[in-house]
Amino acid sequence: QVQFVESGGSLVQPGGSLRLSCVASGFTFSNYYMSWYRRAPGKEREWVAQISNGGNWPNYEDSVLGRFTISRDNTKNTVYLQMNSLKPEDTAVYYCNSPSFPDVWGQGTQVTVSS
Repeated sequence: QVQFVESGGSLVQPGGSLRLSCVASGFTFSNYYMSWYRRAPGKEREWVAQISNGGNWPNYEDSVLGRFTISRDNTKNTVYLQMNSLKPEDTAVYYCNSPSFPDVWGQGTQVTVSS
């Protein structure tokens, strides 16, 4: 069955960096677009970034453009989110997902940006 396992979240100071990873299983990873989402405390889950199946044409939500970079390694069934210049408003639980499996979610990984 389709599964996503996120990791890499942590407590980090404003201006710091983190790299999130998500390992996917249960489908042919290299055939599917992948996305990152996040849910901040008290808010709805929101889309953050997307990457095509071949690793081209990344897209980003406006507030993370220029700070976050999405990438993937199809040999490892893994999608990454490099997050730089982190801000307190980036605090959230981060999830990966494929648009082709909209109802499947992992446990997420907690990112807390605070001094």
